[in-house]
Amino acid sequence: MLARAAARESDSLGRDRPEPPDPLRLAFQVDRDRVIHTRAFRRLKHKTQVFVNPDSDHAVTRMTHTIEVQQVARTITRALNLNEDLAEAIAFAHDLGHTPFGHAGEEALAELLPDGFRHNEQSLRIVEILARNGEGLNLMPETREGILKHSKTRDSVASEAWGTASTLEGQIVKLADSIAYLNHDIEDAIEAGVISERDLPVEVHRVLGVNHSERISTLVTDCVRASFPATYGGAEKRIVLGGDVLAATDVLREFMFQRVYLLDSTLRDAQAGRRVVVALFGHFETHPDAIMGWSMQADPPWRRAADYVSGMTDGFATRTASDIGLAV
Repeated sequence: MLARAAARESDSLGRDRPEPPDPLRLAFQVDRDRVIHTRAFRRLKHKTQVFVNPDSDHAVTRMTHTIEVQQVARTITRALNLNEDLAEAIAFAHDLGHTPFGHAGEEALAELLPDGFRHNEQSLRIVEILARNGEGLNLMPETREGILKHSKTRDSVASEAWGTASTLEGQIVKLADSIAYLNHDIEDAIEAGVISERDLPVEVHRVLGVNHSERISTLVTDCVRASFPATYGGAEKRIVLGGDVLAATDVLREFMFQRVYLLDSTLRDAQAGRRVVVALFGHFETHPDAIMGWSMQADPPWRRAADYVSGMTDGFATRTASDIGLAV
């Protein structure tokens, strides 16, 4: 009963390690549930989204962001009659590899590792290798591809950093990620007193709406309208936003970079977290025997240190640095 372009288990190459079918769940449902039951997923509730050590109990964490991405992706997927199970599996897993202290921690590790560091690649590494004490989750290839290809560059929510997912469901999660974080980051910034609603660009208010609810509704509805032809063949297989809505969304994204993400106070708090990550990585790279979990002993010390430190929550990273006596 799904749309012609929906991802189907029957069309998939299947798992790398063949398994008997589950008696109650389809394969992408199994993927979703496996992700939810990982320790990496549980740790998301104590990882920074944007604001490090926020005063408010209502600030978005990496966990609540992930749930919002799943909700937006599920809504779009259902409206387009695509595979909700696949979209949910990708959404729940897409940020598993995020470091403590948000993108500041990610940037710190990127400068320290010989091959760099990106959270989408680390998310894939977790589900393929690190989860289940080194067994990995043995997820379907469509799920793994969507995890890797959800990231984008700064210039546009439609940009491609790792290519475009071959499934429409994977493309939906990539867009849902931007829809979710732009709007909840506005709420956090307003509550923190960094900006006010009236500061948002006129084009954003005119095209997307004047509050959180209106903007989410506009973006989701426009995505469904603009992407509908792609679900039934005869059109390019792409999930898109309409021209005016895409332009306004990119204006909003650049505004958030200038007024929130790159604000001196935001960067100052992030830099403190960055110093913790750098110090911890240096310590565990030179003392790999002190690593207590979520790394592979056969890997080189730098890889083990990166896996361990990137998996830490903000609080655990801070306490560990203090316990070791690192100067940060």
